[in-house]
Amino acid sequence: MSPPSQDLENTVALVTGASSGIGQAAARTLAARGAAVALAARRGDRLRELAGEIADAGGTAVPIEADVSDREQAGSAVAQAVEELGRLDVLVNNAGVMLLGPIPEAPLEEWEQMVQVNLLGLLYTTHAALPHLLEAAEKDPRQVADLVNISSVAGRMARKGSGAYNATKHGVGAFSEALRQEVTGRHLRVSLVEPGAVATELQSHNRPGVREEIEKRFEDMDILQAEDIADAIAYVVTRRRRVAVNELLVRPTEQVA
Repeated sequence: MSPPSQDLENTVALVTGASSGIGQAAARTLAARGAAVALAARRGDRLRELAGEIADAGGTAVPIEADVSDREQAGSAVAQAVEELGRLDVLVNNAGVMLLGPIPEAPLEEWEQMVQVNLLGLLYTTHAALPHLLEAAEKDPRQVADLVNISSVAGRMARKGSGAYNATKHGVGAFSEALRQEVTGRHLRVSLVEPGAVATELQSHNRPGVREEIEKRFEDMDILQAEDIADAIAYVVTRRRRVAVNELLVRPTEQVA
């Protein structure tokens, strides 16, 4: 019989992009399930506030100020998490940016930023974390480890106005599936969580005009909250060892595409 994985006691999770939105909610949820949580993001003040909140609730959290789009900082974030918390059982690659708009005359800086954060940041953090995740998968208490990559509906279907963002999220999906095939026999589960419209800061980072178009598209819709995606992440990482949830698409009920 495979050992249960529902209990995250005596495990360690690293969440990137933990200073707001889905990352912040995921960190709270995993900590509530018993994991010690390393919080990685650029905004150290928010991380320290979140770490204090988790500690006040009886959990353990370590704030790690880092920009994962920088290879050295991504590697250092993983190393600090392992050094301070002793191991790494779960990695949630959540850090990302969503800069939309038509492809003609788009600012190339926006495309570069999305590639650097959404794709390269995820690759850097994953590469640094893999040895630790594979080691944890061989050990108690769960004898399994989890890598959760946060993608998007945009990683499943392309739509006008999202070309470069689509490209990065499709890349996340392709990388995740290739890695899954390589490590699943070693009990490292690779999972892709694909949110639809979620109320986070992502939309606010867009240029004027583009931002208003996004808001108009969803203004009459009861869109998801960050906690809804955190629940999905918790579901993925708390299955029994024999169960791997490889892909999970979560849309608002009213969202068509």
